[in-house]
Amino acid sequence: MIAIIDYDAGNIKSVEKALQFLGQEAVITSDRETIMNADKAILPGVGAFGDAMNKIRERGLEEVIHDFVDTGKPFLGICLGLQLIFEKSEESPEATGLGLLKGTITKIPTEVNGVNQKVPQIGWNNIVVNPDSKLLAGLGDNPYVYFVHSYYLKAENSDEVAATTEYGVKIDCAVEKGNVMATQFHPEKSSEVGLKILTNFINLK
Repeated sequence: MIAIIDYDAGNIKSVEKALQFLGQEAVITSDRETIMNADKAILPGVGAFGDAMNKIRERGLEEVIHDFVDTGKPFLGICLGLQLIFEKSEESPEATGLGLLKGTITKIPTEVNGVNQKVPQIGWNNIVVNPDSKLLAGLGDNPYVYFVHSYYLKAENSDEVAATTEYGVKIDCAVEKGNVMATQFHPEKSSEVGLKILTNFINLK
């Protein structure tokens, strides 16, 4: 069973539906015992960094997430869930994140070399995959995935970067360190490529 961690941040049902489509039992929950007993956990979400961390703490989920990660069982952050596993974001300078990995979350520039670009980035973009990634294995060359975001990750440790993309700047759009992994893009909205990523996660031991 996969626990989808519920902290009232939206976009949770689409993750559940994608997992169920793949034949995987999944439950949306904020219950500590249910999460800790799950085989894997996913932290999805859309919205603002600071508001999300407040909701996580209000529900007592910060300690639960750390305790789950400490078990060594696979843990996946999606979209805002990727940003929350880091320490800070320019979006909410006063807030502190989960601090599972090190890096900075920065606003996508609206102008690059004198050329305006739309922010948020919404739509399909290709990614360059680290061949050592377990989560992104078997996707082929430069697969396309679906993004919706205004802030992006610059990881502190390059060996933790599972994929990058270009949107005016180089974006670290997936990370992987041990049992902790995350994608800035939405696998549940990324068609066959996304289903392959979720299948990879389901099959992790």
